[in-house]
Amino acid sequence: MTKSQILSADGITAPLQHRTFRRVWLASLLSNLGILVQGVGAAWAMTQMTASADKVALVQTAMTLPVMLIAIPAGAIADMHDRRVVALAALSIALAGAAALTTFAWFDLVTPNLLLLLCFVVGSGMALMGPAWQSSVSEQVPTDILPAAVALNSVSYNIARSVGPAIGGIVVASAGAVAAFALNALLYLPLIGTLCLWQRLAEPSRLPPEKLGRAMVSGVRYIRNSPSIKIVLTRAMITGVLGGAIIALMPLVVRDLLHGGAQTYGLMLACFGLGAVIGALNITEVRKRMTGEAAIRACALSMGGAIAAVALSRNPMLTAAALILAGAVWIMAATLFNIAVQLSAPRWVAGRSLAAYQAAGSGGVAVGSWGWGHLTDAAGVETALLVSAALMLASPLIGLWLRMPRIYAHVNDAEKLADPEVRLALTGRSGPLVVEIEYRVAQENARAFHNLMQEVQLSRQRNGAYGWSIARDIADPELWTERYHCPTWLDYLRHRDRATQSEREMEGRVIALHVGPNPVRVRRMLERPFGSVRWKDDTPDRAAHDVLPVTSVSGSTS
Repeated sequence: MTKSQILSADGITAPLQHRTFRRVWLASLLSNLGILVQGVGAAWAMTQMTASADKVALVQTAMTLPVMLIAIPAGAIADMHDRRVVALAALSIALAGAAALTTFAWFDLVTPNLLLLLCFVVGSGMALMGPAWQSSVSEQVPTDILPAAVALNSVSYNIARSVGPAIGGIVVASAGAVAAFALNALLYLPLIGTLCLWQRLAEPSRLPPEKLGRAMVSGVRYIRNSPSIKIVLTRAMITGVLGGAIIALMPLVVRDLLHGGAQTYGLMLACFGLGAVIGALNITEVRKRMTGEAAIRACALSMGGAIAAVALSRNPMLTAAALILAGAVWIMAATLFNIAVQLSAPRWVAGRSLAAYQAAGSGGVAVGSWGWGHLTDAAGVETALLVSAALMLASPLIGLWLRMPRIYAHVNDAEKLADPEVRLALTGRSGPLVVEIEYRVAQENARAFHNLMQEVQLSRQRNGAYGWSIARDIADPELWTERYHCPTWLDYLRHRDRATQSEREMEGRVIALHVGPNPVRVRRMLERPFGSVRWKDDTPDRAAHDVLPVTSVSGSTS
C-alpha cells in the first residue's frame, strides 16, 4: 500500500464511523474532563488545609508521578492480558480512589497527606489504563485510519484541557471541592459501561503468557533492538526537555511578564489547549503534505518561534496568539511521535512500546521543567524562555543523525510457522536452546549477504534471542553459520511467533542468496541436556506427549 493510499483514507473524522471507537472516544472525553475537574478541586482543597506551596504543588505530582513509575509494568500487563479487562481493572482502581476521596471529603476527614495519597491512587489507575487504552485503538479501527484515531484521542484530551479547569473552577466555587471529587467519580462510569459493552475479538494464544518480569525485559529488549522506535523515543524526550519550558513556566509568564492573576492564567491555559485541538484536527493534512522528519522540523521551528514570542511579549493578546501556535505544534509533534510508535510496534509488544513512549515524553517534560525552573531562579523567566526557544530552533539539526523513520503502514504479524521436528522430550522450561542455521552463499554475494544478516541480527534479538553471531568457514568460504540462543524452549516458540511480515520477507531475501542442491540447514540443540538423559537402564524415557504441545501451521525456516 502506497503513502497516498494510506493517507487518503484517514480523514480526521473517519474513526468515528466505527461504533466501538466512537463510544470509547466520547466516554474517554468525559473521563478526561472529570480528571481535570478533580485536579482543580484537589488543588483548591489543599490550599484550604495548608499554606505550604510545596504541598499544593505536590497535588499535580501525585497525579502524574505514577505515569513515570509504572509505565513499563503497565505496558507489559496490557500486552500479557486482555486489554479491555486491564482497562476495566485500571478504571476500577481510579474509581475507588475517587469515591474514597469523595467520601472522606463529605465527612470532612481529608488531611493533606490523605489527599495526596488518594490522588496518587487515582493517578495510578489512569497510568495503568494508558497503555491498554492506547494499544487497543488498533483493535477498534482498521489500520489505514489508525493515525486519525490517534489524533482524535489527542483531541479528546485537549478539548477536556481547554474547558476542564474552567468547569472545575465553577464547580468548586458553587459547591465546593467535594462536588469536584464526586463529579470525577461519576464521569468514570460511562467509560466503564462502554468497555463492558465492547465485544472484543481476542485471538487466543497457543502459548502461556510471559511472567511480568520477563515481559518487561522483553519489551526493553525489543525497543533496544528496534532502531526506528529508539529514534522516535529519543526525539520525543528531547522535544519534551526543550519545549517543556512553556508548560512549566506558564504561571510565571502570567505573573512576571503579563502581571496578571488567576483569570489571566486560566485564559492562557485555555489558549494553549485550543491550539492543541486545532493542531490535532489538522494532523492528517500535515501527514499528507509532509514526511515525518519534515513535519517534526516544522513543529520544532514553529515552537521555537512561539516560545520566543511569549518571552518577549508583554501584551496578553500577543501571548495568547503565541500560545495557540505553541499548543498546535506541541500536540502535532506528540501525535506524530505516537503514530510512529504505534505503526512501528507489532501487536505483541504494542503496549510496552507505547508505555516507553509515554515515559520518554513525560520524563523529558519532568526533567526539562526541573532544569528550566533552576535557570529561571538564576536568570529570570524571559532569559529561560529565550534559551528554550534558541534550543528548539536548533533542534531540527538532530534530524541529521536521528532522522524520523518513514512509516506509512502498520506492521503486520506474519503467518505462524510450523513447529520444528522434536524427538527429545521437552518442557516449556527446557533450555537454553541453541539454533544454528547454515547458508551456502556464492562469494560474489558475500557482502550483500553479510549486510542483510546485520538486519537479521536485530530481528532475532528484538524477538527474544541472545548471543547472536555469524561465522564464515575458512576452509569453505561459501559456508556461513548463523548461531543464536533462546533461554528456554517456550521462549524459542514465542520467538518464532513474534516475527512480522516484513521480517519474514527479510529472511526470504537472505534465503534467496542461498545456493546449492540442498536447502538451508537448521539445527536446534539443547545446550544443557541434563534432564533429557537416562542415567539408569531401567529409567523410562519420557513419553512423546510430555513434550510441550504445539500446533503446526506452515513451513519453518528458523
